[in-house]
Amino acid sequence: MSHLSVNAIRFLGIDAIEKSKSGHPGVVMGAAPMAYSLFSKHMRINPQVPNWINRDRFILSAGHGSMLLYALLHLSGFEDVSIDEIKNFRQWGSKTPGHPEFGHTAGVDATSGPLGQGISTAVGFAQAERFLAAKYNKDGFPIFDHYTFVIAGDGDFMEGVSSEASSYAAKQNLDKLIVLYDSNDICLDGETHEAFTENIRARYDAYGWHTDLVADGTDLAAISSAIDQAKAAKKPSLIEIKTVIGHGAPSKGGTNAVHGAPLGAEEAAATRENLGWTYAPFEVPQEVYADFKENVADRGLAAYEDWADLVLAYKALYPKEAKEVEAIIAGQDPVTITEADFPTYENGFSQATRNSSQDAINAAAAVLPTFLGGSADLAHSNMTYIKEDGLQDADHPLYRNIQFGVREFAMATVLNGMALHGGLRVFGGTFFVFSDYLKAAVRLSALQGLPVTYVFTHDSIAVGEDGPTHEPIEHLAGLRAIPNLTVLRPADARETQAAWHYALTNQSTPTALVLTRQNLEVEEGSDFNKVAKGAYVTYESGPDFDTILLASGSEVNLAVKAAKVLVAQGQKVRVVSVPSTDLFDAQSEEYKESILPNAVRKRLAIEMAATQPWYKYVGLDGKVLGIDNFGASAPAAEVIEKYGFTVDNVVELVKSL
Repeated sequence: MSHLSVNAIRFLGIDAIEKSKSGHPGVVMGAAPMAYSLFSKHMRINPQVPNWINRDRFILSAGHGSMLLYALLHLSGFEDVSIDEIKNFRQWGSKTPGHPEFGHTAGVDATSGPLGQGISTAVGFAQAERFLAAKYNKDGFPIFDHYTFVIAGDGDFMEGVSSEASSYAAKQNLDKLIVLYDSNDICLDGETHEAFTENIRARYDAYGWHTDLVADGTDLAAISSAIDQAKAAKKPSLIEIKTVIGHGAPSKGGTNAVHGAPLGAEEAAATRENLGWTYAPFEVPQEVYADFKENVADRGLAAYEDWADLVLAYKALYPKEAKEVEAIIAGQDPVTITEADFPTYENGFSQATRNSSQDAINAAAAVLPTFLGGSADLAHSNMTYIKEDGLQDADHPLYRNIQFGVREFAMATVLNGMALHGGLRVFGGTFFVFSDYLKAAVRLSALQGLPVTYVFTHDSIAVGEDGPTHEPIEHLAGLRAIPNLTVLRPADARETQAAWHYALTNQSTPTALVLTRQNLEVEEGSDFNKVAKGAYVTYESGPDFDTILLASGSEVNLAVKAAKVLVAQGQKVRVVSVPSTDLFDAQSEEYKESILPNAVRKRLAIEMAATQPWYKYVGLDGKVLGIDNFGASAPAAEVIEKYGFTVDNVVELVKSL
């Protein structure tokens, strides 16, 4: 039976890829035995309740082999992945896209495909499980008690982010993380030894992982035994499983020819004969469905029902904790944070927005029990430390400060995993210029609709002496171009609290907070409630204004000062604070017209960054005071002056319009 089920996985993959005329059959054919062993013997999932909070998580880090996952989901009984959807692989609107997409297909625990990010995201799953278990489990009540499993390939281990995240996982001793390494010695361009020669198990031994080797990737008993040993280990585990890519294909098996292209009709037919598969394309023997029903679906349903009974008993004995757990199970925050939970500031109060952000973080931490995060070795520069807690590690799993180390990319992937797991509100910080290091993971945050908060400080040329390597220029434009990412650059302490409130009440959008090192004054017109509109009027000489100054962040203070000089000289000026172009663009046409009346063509945008995002607001008649070249090293005030961000220069630019 098991042999038949393994081949059913293989041929669902082969047939779907042949029909779509694109895909990656090699990993499906080679990794089918390990996937079957994992799902039939170890994975606890309930296809009837795909989002069960205590299910085991599975990430196919080698996401190009997506038909492996779709075959498993179909055979296990997930309604989203019918045989018709298998036949519709890689087609418009199907539930079986080219790479697995979280939120699109029930049973897909994470979007994967960009190599290295799957295994790295899994680290966040394991850390989230540990935190929730430490917080809510009681003696005899393991409400949160599950594993995170990964299938990863050679390409995943070549990507640097997997090294960052695996090193971090060892330091955190995340012992419920188990990675199955599909070791087939082949990559897209040829044999891996042409580019990749290190001993992966030795590398993971050095990190501090438990490692094992299964020499025959078709030995189901050996694979299952290795997983059992990994479960017993008190550290994260890597099981190297030697496989043949495209197993069973007589001509192309074991070569890169089977990596990223259909077998072709002739080779597919030869593979059927070679593996003794006598069934028509997309035909699955009933014995296989029965096998998966008994060993995956029914076993998972029984585990779910036992857990549901456990939760009912828990609710009777621990009603306070149960109320929070019920909210988490429902996909909600255990507590809803409100405007009243954040500190308030008087007009004229002066503070760097990174410090105002720390005020917000500590206010939120006092209210939200599952709010946690940290920094890539910059907590005391990013101001991301929760003062009442220590550093989280295996001995202190409930502390809410995380030292990610100098691992910006891994930090973001771990945060994605935590957010995907559910039950947590998470944040991570670094210097804004280093957002480049983690942008690929920010993109996946946005693609998956994850409410991760990124704290980016030292946001402009005001970094000063550190010079152009540390002075962000193009970064705002780059982040603003990412769909479904909210970028907020608050102008003062009050706007910063509003930005955090937005981030912590949003359910489906990551937020990037872009914050200053230098002090900014709270303007009289600064308005907590209008920040979520993206742009609003913060100063105005009167209703008959004929000039508009637009600015974000630190440049709002400059714009208001310049406006007051212009008004004293007889000009009529409105200043618009634009904390978020994303949020402003999403407003109604009526609101946008009320802020930027089309009839007022004299417009100047001011921002110490690339000018590109502002032309849609100032038009052909307006100007942008920005920076379209790299910065310079000098005291901050001097750099700012040299680049023209002075009251005098703003006044002259307005007069030149």
